[in-house]
Amino acid sequence: MEAAPSRPVGRAAPATGYVALVRRNVHFRRLWLGNLISLLGDWFNTIALYTLVSELTGSPFALGGVFLTKLLPWALASPLAGLLVDRFDRRRLMIGADLVRAVIVLGFLLIDEPGEVYLVYVLTTLQVVVTAVFQPAKSASIPNIVSADELLTANALMSATWSVMLALGAASGGLVTAWLGTAPVFVIDSLTYLVSAFFIYRTVIPQRTAPATGGLLRTAGRELLDGWRYLTTHPGVGRIALAKSAWALAGGGLVYMLALIGEAIEPTAQAAGIGWLFAARGLGTGIGPVLARAIFRDARRWPAVLGWSIVLSGLCYGVVGLQDWTYAVAPAVLLAHAASGANWVLASVLLQQRTEDAFRGRVFATEWLGVLFSESCSILAASMLLEWQVLSLREAVLAFALVQGLIGLAWLAVIVPRERRAYSGV
Repeated sequence: MEAAPSRPVGRAAPATGYVALVRRNVHFRRLWLGNLISLLGDWFNTIALYTLVSELTGSPFALGGVFLTKLLPWALASPLAGLLVDRFDRRRLMIGADLVRAVIVLGFLLIDEPGEVYLVYVLTTLQVVVTAVFQPAKSASIPNIVSADELLTANALMSATWSVMLALGAASGGLVTAWLGTAPVFVIDSLTYLVSAFFIYRTVIPQRTAPATGGLLRTAGRELLDGWRYLTTHPGVGRIALAKSAWALAGGGLVYMLALIGEAIEPTAQAAGIGWLFAARGLGTGIGPVLARAIFRDARRWPAVLGWSIVLSGLCYGVVGLQDWTYAVAPAVLLAHAASGANWVLASVLLQQRTEDAFRGRVFATEWLGVLFSESCSILAASMLLEWQVLSLREAVLAFALVQGLIGLAWLAVIVPRERRAYSGV
């Protein structure tokens, strides 16, 4: 039998309320507020980029390239990012990342012709590499500034914030882009990074760093192996680290195709259609973690919930594929991403609970590597199938929805029984 995780995985402690957490924990409040503001700008930026590339090229593969440049550089940078997060001050890393990103996004103002689209990929790559440091630093910092009984609430609130800002940013960003164009959107995004840096500057984040044993580049490979070794020698951590990747194997392609469905809804105002569906996605990912937190209080049930959430996401996208593409597809999109949001938060909490602090950055970075690789492969497959007209958009949505449902069933058949055997005595 496997050794039990370092923290209990039985019945969860009584959860702290969202309002109480934000009111009482000043340092979490500052981290949360900075994250809230920057996310709003990020989703403005995302809708503007999708719209810009679609208008300049009209190519499904070119649009897929935007999705890929938001993922692949992150995957490549994740090993070094995890090392940085464990060895250096996470607060300073996040501040530096925000300041650099504030400059990078202004570069999108230079792009206004089809021949300059390559700059979208270059600048997005730079932005994503820096974000690859910020994201694991933020995730690894949360357990450092909240108590054990606040952890689930903190993660659910962070996920809900991402979702609400996706909904607000996508919806309002779509309208602003359609009304004013893309340039004002990029300026807004730059300003939000500066606001985020200010709030994080005022945040105190206690941290136990791993000892430095050599130069970063020279030791990055070894540290990556350490991260993988931790996952393989701690099967309870390794299994949960697969949860988001399992969803992403088909979910990445489905989210990419969501932008194309938005274009089909509003061919003459693409930003509005894309913004509407991404807003539904955001609302769903906000609702899902809240419901999961309220309904599934016993952490022993969470591994099964992870599998069923993948199945439900696939079923809902199947409904999207079978419907006429109007604004009425939004409820199915919302429900699909409510399921994916529950998967995300519950997996994150379990991973945080089961991982030692000194390894948490590397474990999260390694997990991200798997997620981003899975999502990138999914997007690449979908964009190539559509660009080469192997499948129509509707056929591709249905095919990827089916694959996602089957992946969820495989999780229930393989992972859940192992979890039950490993922790039946806890």
